[in-house]
Amino acid sequence: MRVTVFGAAGAVGRRVVAEALSRGHEVTAVVRDPARFAEPPAGARVRAADARNAEDVARLAAGQDVVITATRPAPGGEPELVTVAKTLLAGLAGTGVRLLVVGGAATLTVPGTGGLTLVEEPGFPAGLRAIALACADQLAACRAATGVDWAYLSPPALLEPGERTGAYRLGADELLVDAGGESRISMEDFAVALLDEAEHPRHHRTRFTVGY
Repeated sequence: MRVTVFGAAGAVGRRVVAEALSRGHEVTAVVRDPARFAEPPAGARVRAADARNAEDVARLAAGQDVVITATRPAPGGEPELVTVAKTLLAGLAGTGVRLLVVGGAATLTVPGTGGLTLVEEPGFPAGLRAIALACADQLAACRAATGVDWAYLSPPALLEPGERTGAYRLGADELLVDAGGESRISMEDFAVALLDEAEHPRHHRTRFTVGY
């Protein structure tokens, strides 16, 4: 399978690239600044491009099976998430190339709250509100799109580096919580879930989530 990963230099993007390569896929790792990707995983084809640029998207999506976007803007640049989503959706429309979006968790409903989303919960960190709302707009842009087979993967509340176990649970629009009351997954297993979806599509034009 031919896979293009935008945001390949980020924490999640790097793990997605590594997971795809470990499965024998042909991977194009896209970064804005190659200097940030000084030691890319062996076997990846590194390309400098910007997912906000329609010409770059068209060039790097041509002939691919799946495009994955794992971009994350710097603080203050949160609206870029929506720009990237709209540019990718427009660029892939009618091409037959599938789009997988690494999204946010804030719009997932929290169990036992009567339908409150994570961002609506009392005590939601003020410092995360801008990126949370941008992720909500990102998901809305996907839901408004036609002509692209997209899937939007929301992480659990805690997504951090850890071990690759290959184990995870699937959910839809509700935050997944484990037996200990925690909502978490390692970035490594998040990448596993994303590549599982790329190889064996189960979610079409919808959001899903994962967790332990």
